[in-house]
Amino acid sequence: MASGGSSVPKRQLGRYLKQAREEAGIPLEAAAKRLEWSRARMYRIEGAQTSVRTHDVELMCRIYGTSDEMRSALVALAAESKSRGWWHAYGDAIPEWFELYVGLEAAACHLRWYEPALIPGLLQTPDYMTAVFQTKPGRTADEVARKVALRLERQRLLTRRSPAAPRLEVVIDESVVRRPPKNVGGWQEQLAHLANVGQSAANVSVRLLPMGVGPHSASVAGAFVVLDFPRIGTRPAEPSTVYSEALTGSLYLDRPGDVSAYVDAWSTLWESALDERASEDLLSTVIKESYDE
Repeated sequence: MASGGSSVPKRQLGRYLKQAREEAGIPLEAAAKRLEWSRARMYRIEGAQTSVRTHDVELMCRIYGTSDEMRSALVALAAESKSRGWWHAYGDAIPEWFELYVGLEAAACHLRWYEPALIPGLLQTPDYMTAVFQTKPGRTADEVARKVALRLERQRLLTRRSPAAPRLEVVIDESVVRRPPKNVGGWQEQLAHLANVGQSAANVSVRLLPMGVGPHSASVAGAFVVLDFPRIGTRPAEPSTVYSEALTGSLYLDRPGDVSAYVDAWSTLWESALDERASEDLLSTVIKESYDE
């Protein structure tokens, strides 16, 4: 792909604009006519095959009747789609509720996830989610409850039927399952969920990376997710994307060379980790140890 940086903002903008049009009940041809554009241009915009000006996004949002909040977010996203940087530190430009990653996750057919510090969000139980969300100072109980509810809703993609649920492969550092939150009962429930999820969901595989494994190719990478996307009809699949986040922003990479480096790191992690059965046994051991403490 071109050297201009990640195409993720453009892809997400097209996806959200199409969603806004469909929610407004406006057929593509009708929208094109009202915008005085060709049908082909509408397809290119919604398919992320061309850039769109912020002025045009404003116009589309007025026709679709989107909220002021959504319009501001989409305009900011249109501006971000022209950025040459890979780091997208959205700050106040795009609100917290407008999570680009969630859209990518919902569209993916395969996720490869490495976590050296936390249980992955798609496999968290409510008590564990609560403990994680409470780590941010100043959050109220209502805010935490809303975030838990949203994450539980997000987890439904693992059991959906149409489109088919994505394949989820997870490698978690052993140190994570040996770092319990204060709620011991909730922690035991979380570990049991990890141990059982692979048996209850054929599309989910969990492996633990033993603490005995020394430095490896992903040691400096931190947590990351590699997302692969399905081919829809005759259209080529969207490029695989690597997602990682930090305190002040999110990193989206879809250049082939960058993705390849993370895929290689993932392969090392997957091969170095305990297999699913051995990981379940280790989780059972940790659960028993928690009862003895």
